[in-house]
Amino acid sequence: MLDDLLRRHDGVITLEQARCIGLSSDAVKRRVQSGHWRRCAKGVYFVDDRPFDDAARIRSSVWGYGSQAAASGLAAAWWHGLTKYAPDLVEVTVPRNSHGRCHPGCRVRRRDLQQADIVQRNGLRVTALPLTIVEASVRQRGGAKIMDSALQQRVDLRSLWNAHLRNKGRYGSPAARILLQAADDGARSVAERLLIAILKSARITGWKANHRVGGYRVDVGFPDAKIALEADGFAYHSGPEEFQIDRKRQNALMLMGWQVLRFTWLDLTEYPDRVIAEIKRAISAR
Repeated sequence: MLDDLLRRHDGVITLEQARCIGLSSDAVKRRVQSGHWRRCAKGVYFVDDRPFDDAARIRSSVWGYGSQAAASGLAAAWWHGLTKYAPDLVEVTVPRNSHGRCHPGCRVRRRDLQQADIVQRNGLRVTALPLTIVEASVRQRGGAKIMDSALQQRVDLRSLWNAHLRNKGRYGSPAARILLQAADDGARSVAERLLIAILKSARITGWKANHRVGGYRVDVGFPDAKIALEADGFAYHSGPEEFQIDRKRQNALMLMGWQVLRFTWLDLTEYPDRVIAEIKRAISAR
């Protein structure tokens, strides 16, 4: 039973779990004194016969705050498989009335989560997938990509909005609302407005919004330089039909002598300086 539990729990075990499978407090103490078990936090141990990997680190961090704690933020995102790399700092959400100091390597959020926003995944309490996506999307650079990818494969927009509205007032809530509104709008019209704002902030002139070229309209056109700028929204809105239409349109513009630059929502929100540099380079080359 012990070996099975440790295998399922990344080598981490709590004192309560040890007692449930028949180990006494003295038996646990002997294992710690012998160096076979390592104490990670009060009542939380790691069996030191295997690597202390990211899963063990996150699990022991969360369990160190008690049975009502849950992994959240980027720690929960990694646990759900939304991100490739585990964060260095483990975010843990605990009830508001919880006491105790923050442990090294952790960031504690004190708030009361609703049952709909908590799940057990591989034996660990973590924020449910919709809330995790909403929070993780504003926690790191390029977070919009997390939301976009999840909307394509794992969740619907309604569930993200519901999770957001149940948890208004949390850290990052305003930024999450903007991101959800962009996704709700198809992001394309919002992306167009962002592109225009970037052009104005960089004081780039000579362009026209919704410029007509032949039988098409481009989001932003530079008539003299024959450069078209297209702002793309979230990929989850783009099905095979939309993809085909966009490529047909782009080919037609290029055959008319226009250079087409496409910028994604991620480009416009996370890398505006790079967008400006590419536009300026294209203009100078023409």
